Amino acid sequence: MNIAHEYIDTDAALANFCESLAGAAWLVIDTEFMRERTYRPELCLIQVKYKDRLALIDTIAIDSLAPLQALLRDTRTEKVFHAASQDLEIFHLLLGELPTPLFDTQIAAPLLGYNEQIGYANLVREHLGIELDKHHTRTDWSQRPLSSGQARYALDDVIHLEALYLDMRAKLAAAGRLAWLDAEFAALEDPSRYEQPASERWKRIRQIDRYKGDTLTIIQKLATWREIKAREFNKPRNWIMKDDAIVNIARQAPGNEAALGKVRGLDKSLVRRHGREIVELIAAAEGVAPESLPKRERRQKLTPARQARAQLMKAWVYQRAAELDIAPTLLVPDRLLEDLARGAERNKLAGWREALVADDLMAIRDGKKGVMGGAKGLRLVPET
Repeated sequence: MNIAHEYIDTDAALANFCESLAGAAWLVIDTEFMRERTYRPELCLIQVKYKDRLALIDTIAIDSLAPLQALLRDTRTEKVFHAASQDLEIFHLLLGELPTPLFDTQIAAPLLGYNEQIGYANLVREHLGIELDKHHTRTDWSQRPLSSGQARYALDDVIHLEALYLDMRAKLAAAGRLAWLDAEFAALEDPSRYEQPASERWKRIRQIDRYKGDTLTIIQKLATWREIKAREFNKPRNWIMKDDAIVNIARQAPGNEAALGKVRGLDKSLVRRHGREIVELIAAAEGVAPESLPKRERRQKLTPARQARAQLMKAWVYQRAAELDIAPTLLVPDRLLEDLARGAERNKLAGWREALVADDLMAIRDGKKGVMGGAKGLRLVPET
């Protein structure tokens, strides 16, 4: 079944559409893009809904998104997404700024008892009782014209998202939990979240903690080089060089192009084009002074006493989360719980988390209170 909507594929139509929505209370937004063959995502389509206005914006046909940028910048309008990070990455890349203020239904859902990181289709099914068509999940969004199935799939993303948003927002407000999301959404609006320097990419190499010394330095230099080349040629980084190849080169540290060509997993055409450059990087990495080696974050192992306290703190977090009907790791993530057990300041528990559990967790950690089980669950007791 076709859904009535506006198809916007000219600059003039986009300008008129955006002008008509200036000052809207909210905008429900989703994007469709391709990035299988490129480093930078190629934006193909933007879906927008506000009340009875429903549109597909053909970003391939439109020259300037400036009118949309003004709309996304309007602080009177809450911009609604589900799992916003990739959409925001695209807007930050294309427009140089982020939409604000934001509302992300994936982040909000756990405060209403849903699983963390719940997918859009699952949330629509569980919250609205609607089963979505998943046939176009891996479709080619750059093809024109769009098929009726593609258009329906794209429109469904914002039609049901608006219903989710309005209902979830009302329930969160009624429960006094709407303000709990302020810090979560502020983190999404931080530009640094979408700006990773090329020199930091090595930290995402799998099992990076296994390597040290010259091997780690070579990994760092090669990962940086690969990131720069991927951006320069706008190709996926693994098309330039796979992670396994980076690690194999670093472990073998070949001293010439012939030896480099024998490294397992390394594309021979890469050796022909960039072999000398790679060998020079390897040579420059060897013998680097210890103070100049890449720095890795090392987490101090908990002592047995602190580990015991951490377990008590975790038990209390699970108790409070059950009372609040939210996920325990949303209330206090495991990594934060460990940091607190190591001695981190209570201000790590900012905002709503501080009000709910900070006093109790600090008392448990500092040995002022213990945790005792009973027929009605856990309770805190003074330690003697």
